[in-house]
Amino acid sequence: MNKKFELLLDDTIETFGRKLFRIRSKVAFGSVEVDEKGGYIEKEGNLSQSGNAWVYGDARVYGDAWVTGNAWVTGNAQVSGNALVTGNAQVSGNALVTGNARVSGNAWVYGDALVTGSAQVSGNARVSKTSDYIVFKNTWSSFRWFTYTKSNKMWNVGCFSGTGQELIEKAYKDNEKSGKSYEAYVNLVLELEKLDD
Repeated sequence: MNKKFELLLDDTIETFGRKLFRIRSKVAFGSVEVDEKGGYIEKEGNLSQSGNAWVYGDARVYGDAWVTGNAWVTGNAQVSGNALVTGNAQVSGNALVTGNARVSGNAWVYGDALVTGSAQVSGNARVSKTSDYIVFKNTWSSFRWFTYTKSNKMWNVGCFSGTGQELIEKAYKDNEKSGKSYEAYVNLVLELEKLDD
């Protein structure tokens, strides 16, 4: 497979004791031209060699984080840990995506946002600050984390993404305990949002 980018061994920075390399495109793809310099990654495994995914400017991707699909990381943003940025998602500004967080679909994480832990930001969600999403843990059955994003009022758990009502209906189909538990969390969030009005 022909590589779309290379690491520039003579253009490096250190981040938290990790050596990161600036990248340069070897072919044109998406809006990236041949020989265009990008941001910094720790290793080739941080950025997919296929698709239009790219790291721009002074953005940094390191650890076991992965940027794939048509996703962009730009500005001074950082993606680290085991985080995944995929689909048409964008991470920009001074945003930090870390831990086991996932940013996918057409989601945009920007500003000074911190998306961490097992948060899942997807669909058309917009997150510019930590209070733009809420993460809960399913302690009654699967022990998976689930996320609510305020901007698009969507819930994400595992491979499910939908409205609160859709989440409740799906959970009741699984079993009554799951249905009641998810319903309680959906209602909690509705009450919390009333406080913001």
